[in-house]
Amino acid sequence: MHLEVPAVSLSAAVLTAAGSPSPSPSGSTSPAGSPAPVVPSLHKAQEHATNAAGWVEENWSTWLAIGLRVLVIVAIATVLRVMVRRAITKLIDRMSRTAQSVDGSPLGGLLVNAERRRQRSQAIGSVLRSMAGFVILGTAALMVLGTFQINLAPLLASAGVAGVAIGFGARNLVTDFLSGVFMILEDQYGVGDSIDAGVASGEVIEVGLRVTKLRGDSGEIWYVRNGEVKRIGNLSQGWATAGVDVTVRSDGDLDEVRAALTEVGAKLGKEEPWNEMLWGPVEVLGLDSVLLDSMVVRVSAKTMPGKSLTVERELRWRVKRAFDAAGIRIVGGPTAAEDAAPAADPTAGMAAPSAYASTASPQSVAASPLTPPPSTTK
Repeated sequence: MHLEVPAVSLSAAVLTAAGSPSPSPSGSTSPAGSPAPVVPSLHKAQEHATNAAGWVEENWSTWLAIGLRVLVIVAIATVLRVMVRRAITKLIDRMSRTAQSVDGSPLGGLLVNAERRRQRSQAIGSVLRSMAGFVILGTAALMVLGTFQINLAPLLASAGVAGVAIGFGARNLVTDFLSGVFMILEDQYGVGDSIDAGVASGEVIEVGLRVTKLRGDSGEIWYVRNGEVKRIGNLSQGWATAGVDVTVRSDGDLDEVRAALTEVGAKLGKEEPWNEMLWGPVEVLGLDSVLLDSMVVRVSAKTMPGKSLTVERELRWRVKRAFDAAGIRIVGGPTAAEDAAPAADPTAGMAAPSAYASTASPQSVAASPLTPPPSTTK
């Protein structure tokens, strides 16, 4: 035996049940005393879902376009940044290889320092990579914000005002940084150079974008801000000059003096290690000054950078020995007339006796007290 039930659609049954709820007795409340919560109808929920689906269907194409634009911008910026960084790295490597090719020349090892090349290349590469990354990523960020239809005018205005304020507050830092960049790019000095920066002088031990470290003659370390350097004298680029002033007596034989100095210079240029330090012959330039009791002869030579003081000391040493061997007198040396002079009188330095030492001198008589008159009383 089968029971036949009329076929009714599920949705119609649900709508019928939702549309005709069983009436509740009037005034009925929940056990807590509050009115019974109103249960939202299924029809309203279906309506909200339909509206949401329609809104998504209308805007999904816009969202997809914005997402694709953002992805394209980010991908292009990333690829461009990697390519630029690789190009800068290859450029720096090529600069280093070009500098290394100079090492085969006679002056290559002297004019190009390996540590100096390395630090300079690293500094230049770091600056270029940082600038390229900042420009590329900053442009990409602005393009992404523009894709979302964000008004960039207030943002750019605020960034400009903030940049001006930071620039005024940190102008010394910006000056130091820019000065360091140009010093490195122009290769004004490097590690191992002896420089005179005005505020300090010594050997460069580190070159930075903001501060340069110098080792002074006494071993002290100077930290010099790049923005404070107004002039730089590099004593290690090219070549140096060793100059020695030889002072002789005014009655000396100039031809003999010239011959002795020429012989000293010729011997110095043939001996090691002086032949490597000298980049030119030792020249006797002539008389630098003529006085009543002395003459100054100037001797000069072109030397390796930073070795001028060493060559000058060696020249003075050899000139003194050569003059002693040749019997050439220098200013201040003993002469035969001074050696044969009679001994000085030991009493010559004593003061003359005072006039008051003699009781019969007018000074003593005038200074003696008056004698009383003779007594007349008996």
